[in-house]
Amino acid sequence: MLNLYFRLRGLLSRQEGQGMVEYALILVLVSIVVIVILLTMGKQIQNVFSNVVAALGT
Repeated sequence: MLNLYFRLRGLLSRQEGQGMVEYALILVLVSIVVIVILLTMGKQIQNVFSNVVAALGT
């Protein structure tokens, strides 16, 4: 039982993957911001691309 305690304690105190977790959290936050921007400005962005396609087509 004491061995299991030390193994669990060792897993909790490891910092090897801490950098990757921080990068993952930053990536999640950036993704959320991009999704919110696309949801709020989606129609405007679509209109801009439609205007560009129409201008290139003529």
